[in-house]
Amino acid sequence: MRTILRWLAAIFFVVAGSFHFLKPEMYLQIMPPYIPAPQLLVAVSGVAEIAGGLGLLIHRWRRAAAWGLIALLIAVFPANIYMLQHPGQFQFAPWILWARLPLQAVFIAWVWFAAINRSHRQRNISGMPL
Repeated sequence: MRTILRWLAAIFFVVAGSFHFLKPEMYLQIMPPYIPAPQLLVAVSGVAEIAGGLGLLIHRWRRAAAWGLIALLIAVFPANIYMLQHPGQFQFAPWILWARLPLQAVFIAWVWFAAINRSHRQRNISGMPL
């Protein structure tokens, strides 16, 4: 199950990151105006999503990629708040804007479970994580 969730997360983040370059205006629209260099940050976050998604699939980079994606999900949270504060600027139903807030926590939990959390079966005899 964890492998399937990891692959789904990888696909999700690579596709989402690709859209930063295919449809940058979509991401620029949701950037709060107090954020400096929005075009640069859209590109950097797109690269981070793609790299994080691919990193989930490489055992050696999995944990670092997951922590990076979690940091990114936290970093983009102000955009969700901004959208909620200015609903007239976006073509989303209000319930969608509200749903985005807890959905961020779901994505964080998904990445953590799929790539960071280790069950007791994956620990060595000393009880320390492998």
